[in-house]
Amino acid sequence: MRTPRSTLARRWGDDFDSLFENFLRPMGMVEETVNEGLTPRLDVVEHDNEFVLQAEMPGIKKDDIEITLENGVLTISGESKSEKEVREGERVVRQERRYGKYVRSLRLGKEIDEKNVKANYKDGILELVLPKSEEVKPKKISVSVK
Repeated sequence: MRTPRSTLARRWGDDFDSLFENFLRPMGMVEETVNEGLTPRLDVVEHDNEFVLQAEMPGIKKDDIEITLENGVLTISGESKSEKEVREGERVVRQERRYGKYVRSLRLGKEIDEKNVKANYKDGILELVLPKSEEVKPKKISVSVK
């Protein structure tokens, strides 16, 4: 049975998701998929010449991260693996850490210079620098007075 509060909370959540998606749309970045496995949290900051995207990927080794850019879709994936197997005679009493595959895809607009994207990974944070293509960078036009 739905209560007015749960319906209101659900609507608010849907509105928030829609607002976030519409916020990314002017930058040419629209959420593509987030429902496979664990979803890395993202921050995206726009600068004059580039976008900087940071994704939380705790517990993942650099060699277990894969970044692809195909047909304008950026996909970040990785896998965190449990380092300890449960041996015979042991039983896990509590397990809060999450293990599994991380996947996040974003559709990038034409404004990204795909050939010059750079990636760096440090302390569980993946940082991508997505340079803007020349045609969308801000251009200053000087006005002459006659």
